[in-house]
Amino acid sequence: MLTRNRYDPFTGNTYTNPSDLDIDHLVPLKEAHISGAHLWTATRREQYANDLSDPDSLIAVSNSANRSKGAKDVAQWLPTNEAFHCEYVKRWVGVKDRWGLNLDRVEADAVETLLLEC
Repeated sequence: MLTRNRYDPFTGNTYTNPSDLDIDHLVPLKEAHISGAHLWTATRREQYANDLSDPDSLIAVSNSANRSKGAKDVAQWLPTNEAFHCEYVKRWVGVKDRWGLNLDRVEADAVETLLLEC
């Protein structure tokens, strides 16, 4: 059992049972691959997949939210917790920038539109 509650910013819910949570790559591995990680060395891909140096890279969220998101980008999926949308998009852009990953045109347009609402 968790010794403390875990807040899931994707849903806005708090969880006490660890089996209700997944560790999510904020920018999913498949999305990273499509956005430029396919050009990386195996070592760099492993560093990305296991990045504990940036609290925005990996995040504990409800397993249902994580599975709903899958490999979708911000043009295709946003958390159900609307109060977290701006923060989510800012973190998304931060992770992509930090790792030198590209935003495709549709994704970039969605980011621009969403950040205008913040």
